[in-house]
Amino acid sequence: MRYSSGMAEERETIFEFVRVGAAVKVTAVDPATGTEATIVGDPAAGEAALRRLARQKLDYVLAKAGR
Repeated sequence: MRYSSGMAEERETIFEFVRVGAAVKVTAVDPATGTEATIVGDPAAGEAALRRLARQKLDYVLAKAGR
């Protein structure tokens, strides 16, 4: 899936959703670097909101690493 988070470039992101009890673990992966970021959220928040949060965390991790 291609995702634009308001940054100048558009990056492909792979998302994985895993149900863990009453929560959902969402992992966002940047295939170009292999960098992963994981969040745990409430399934009631909806898939789009969880994707957005996971991607925001991935953007943070990539920026922190200078990638």
